[in-house]
Amino acid sequence: MRPRTLAELRRLYLEEGRPLPREEEERLRQDPRAGVRALLAAIEKRRKENRVEGQRLRRMLEFESSYWARGVLEVAGVDEAGMSPLAGPVFAAAVILPPGWKLAGVDDSKKLDPATRERLAARIRETALAWAIGRAEVEEIDALNIYRAGLLAMRRAVEGLARTPQALLIDARRIPEMPFEQVAIVKGDARSLSIAAASILAKTARDAFMVELDSRHPGYGFARHKGYPVPEHLRALERLGPCPAHRRSFAPVRKVLGLDPVQVELPLARPRSHSSSG
Repeated sequence: MRPRTLAELRRLYLEEGRPLPREEEERLRQDPRAGVRALLAAIEKRRKENRVEGQRLRRMLEFESSYWARGVLEVAGVDEAGMSPLAGPVFAAAVILPPGWKLAGVDDSKKLDPATRERLAARIRETALAWAIGRAEVEEIDALNIYRAGLLAMRRAVEGLARTPQALLIDARRIPEMPFEQVAIVKGDARSLSIAAASILAKTARDAFMVELDSRHPGYGFARHKGYPVPEHLRALERLGPCPAHRRSFAPVRKVLGLDPVQVELPLARPRSHSSSG
């Protein structure tokens, strides 16, 4: 067999990420060419990055692994997206991952760029044991307040799962009156792989909805800012007034309508550390 060219080696062991066989590596280490030395250095860097990522993923599975070790396999991560925008529903996702599941790059959705979120969301949907999306509409947000609407969206996501969960891992809260053990994890989307996966599904589902909403209500820029209170959105709100998708309980929208701010009753504080309840 002829020796592989540098271009072939780069394609196989860097671009495609295949493991470099020991015999091939030993042969390359005898090759004095600068290009080969650079290739080996790049492969070693990738190995180190993979080790670091593997350690991060193991840490993010600590909550799930404690359940799996006890034979509790149907553990759902739950998270929401869209609590602070001025327009559009609040979305939530629930995800049950197979025991030992890992996917490089999964993290708090806010840390990921849109293309990475979409790529990871597709893999999560393909490989999860079950997943579901729930949402609370603008009218429900205005009637209940955004905190309770977020809980409603999460409840709907859990109820939409094709499998019945045995436990819920939730980002910093509990869902009232659900008959499952629940663990509220502060900054859970950065500490639990299941919650991080749910955050990615909720975020990508809501972003897609806001792009669709942009075509129904042009001029506000929903496809770009997804309803968040950025200067572009505030200027459009002043110029055009609210559309049916705007949350009329939110102060900037009420200001444009000439209404007084809504007094919202919220919990005094979120949990300071993770805790569980039956």
